[in-house]
Amino acid sequence: MPTTAKPTLPPTPDYDAWPIEVGLARVDHDAHRVELTWADGRVSRYHAVWLRENAADETTVNPATRERILDLSRLAAWPTLAAAWLDDAGALSVTFAPEARTLRFHPGWLRAHDYDNAEAFDTPLVAVSVWTAAELDAPPSLDAAGWMDRDEHAEAAEALLEQALDAVLSHGLVRLRNLPSVPGSLDAIARRIGPPRPTNFGTLFDVRAKPDPDSNAYTSIALPPHVDLPTREYQPGLQLLHCLENSVEGGQAVMMDGFAVAEALRERNPEAFATLTRVKWCYANTARTSDYVWFNPMIQCDAEGRLSEVRIADFLRGPLMAPFDEVEPAYEALMALQRLMREPRFAMRFNYRPGDLVIFDNRRLLHARDAFEGASGHRWLQGCYLERDEVRSRLRMLKRSARQRRVEALGQDGGADTSG
Repeated sequence: MPTTAKPTLPPTPDYDAWPIEVGLARVDHDAHRVELTWADGRVSRYHAVWLRENAADETTVNPATRERILDLSRLAAWPTLAAAWLDDAGALSVTFAPEARTLRFHPGWLRAHDYDNAEAFDTPLVAVSVWTAAELDAPPSLDAAGWMDRDEHAEAAEALLEQALDAVLSHGLVRLRNLPSVPGSLDAIARRIGPPRPTNFGTLFDVRAKPDPDSNAYTSIALPPHVDLPTREYQPGLQLLHCLENSVEGGQAVMMDGFAVAEALRERNPEAFATLTRVKWCYANTARTSDYVWFNPMIQCDAEGRLSEVRIADFLRGPLMAPFDEVEPAYEALMALQRLMREPRFAMRFNYRPGDLVIFDNRRLLHARDAFEGASGHRWLQGCYLERDEVRSRLRMLKRSARQRRVEALGQDGGADTSG
């Protein structure tokens, strides 16, 4: 006796999986928009032009790359809706005019991209938690023993990495403990997040006292709170410091949340805060073999006024080149910031032990170091840089894997077609 094939859901215009936690109950439309009512009562509206551009068929996206190939301006006319209905698979089906083309939309994907009910359109992957040392007296820490021996795509390995990246995006740092303390192993560790960024210090760099240093970091002197490489047009977004040896007296690490310091300045001295978001300071690293110079405000905010970056590194500032009447206000604002950074409440202090890896946001956190007695032992950290983009991309991939497992557990087609 012949069997009827089960209706299948349409693909989505991406490689992701989208579980259907709530199904569609009703579809209404006019020429320019469709209104969906979900089983839980939510009502979502989508414009016809938005649906046409976000379809998953071969006239809209290249099935091999999932990159859009549709040029809306080449359509014969503005896309409108001739018909819209809920099909047998539970998907939204739409016939567009004047193309007379019927296209289907995955309900899990539509629910995840419900811009009609979105409270914010650029919501961060992880909410930012600004802190002082009273609120966070040590780096958020995870036991990474055996992590590098596991397949990086194994569920347990992915879970640890997701926790680590969540901490980096929320608090700006994380400490992984009990990793191998083998020189050069940092490269493989870093690549579990993304490709390291090479600089004039190399892809991996050694932080230890050495003769003829080309940076204060390569001495035993104390380092004031700073970010690395503010001298670059695009300063590295992430820094990794991996402890291989530490048997010296002193050399305690210091971290402080630059966003917490900046917010305190905004509250206490709004004029100084505004000045530091406006005046461009010169950042310079004029070494024997390189000459990096960049001009940028010390504090940067996005369009909504949220802090996005700090460039604080007194030993890498060149001569201030600003309009004459801005110079004294700029220095007054700088000194107000410097006084704030000396308040003990901002400084988290901790010691490295071999096998520790601290990952931190280099455009948010300030790091420092107490002086140490070089003859008392050895202190050797290896470091590298990554970009913030790599953290976000890797975290999205981890969340995608979790959604795929959810789709499989529900026995659904999540919409992703990875055959290309």
